[in-house]
Amino acid sequence: MNAGTQAGIRRRQRLRLAGRYWQLYLLILPLIVYLFIFNYMPIYGVQIAFKDFRTNLGIWGSPWVGFKHFVRFVTYRGFPKLLRNTLTLSLYSIATFPCAIIFALMLNELRAQKFKKTVQMISYAPHFISTVVICAMLKLFCSRSAGIFNNLVEMLGGVRQDMLSNPTLFPHLYVWSGVWQELGWGAIIYLAALSGVSGEMVEASLIDGANRLQVIWYINIPTILPTIVIMLIMRCGSVLSVGFEKVYLMQNALNLDASQIISTYVYEIGLQGGQFSYSAAIGLFNNVVNILILLLVNRICKSVSEIGIW
Repeated sequence: MNAGTQAGIRRRQRLRLAGRYWQLYLLILPLIVYLFIFNYMPIYGVQIAFKDFRTNLGIWGSPWVGFKHFVRFVTYRGFPKLLRNTLTLSLYSIATFPCAIIFALMLNELRAQKFKKTVQMISYAPHFISTVVICAMLKLFCSRSAGIFNNLVEMLGGVRQDMLSNPTLFPHLYVWSGVWQELGWGAIIYLAALSGVSGEMVEASLIDGANRLQVIWYINIPTILPTIVIMLIMRCGSVLSVGFEKVYLMQNALNLDASQIISTYVYEIGLQGGQFSYSAAIGLFNNVVNILILLLVNRICKSVSEIGIW
């Protein structure tokens, strides 16, 4: 039987399966349409990064300029500061990646189910608070006159200050408020993975004399290691994609040295300045760098742990 005949047989088998389970394909159709419209169709507009886009000329009518906007961005005098601040916030956030894992392991060890569910509910709740509300809370907590953080600093013998106006404190406030908001929500996937830990293996290890820390280290963590590695790879794949909303809401004239990042710069020159081609070039630059980092981290994880996205 030649290769063409085998391919034809496989094609007919796939068509028969599709006909048998057409309800499932119909169920997933809205998601496919949504992804196509909002994720794939906009790729058509990426070409404006290589053009001097004019709204009256349209995408096709605008003249090609090649890599002009990319060169302009990397030679921009503020580029080192933008890159430094973006990497600082991103890498600092990645450094807190183990927090959700540790929290999930701690929750998994609780035996009082009512207390466990209460802790889970309280830790999940901040995830559903709007970013605008979170930033408003931060402004109240960091207020120089009556902020709770300044009250604690004064009780410990420190001096009151406007914390949000201090560039040195900005990364800490940004990252740790994010940890507080997403800690419980981020632990959900690890709790789900921990549910797959073999109960017989845990009981056998306890019978052999292992304590709870040894069970966590030698059984629980190896079981959820594939999940941890995949989540870390995906997290590293968005190094230059620091969220715009929260940084912009926390930003003021006094903390710009630490809060001016690539996404806020794109907002200023793109939406406020109307330089659409330039901002599109910066976005494409971000995506290319993120993909390269994703491939690199995936390659490293595959060589070290034999676990990767592909």
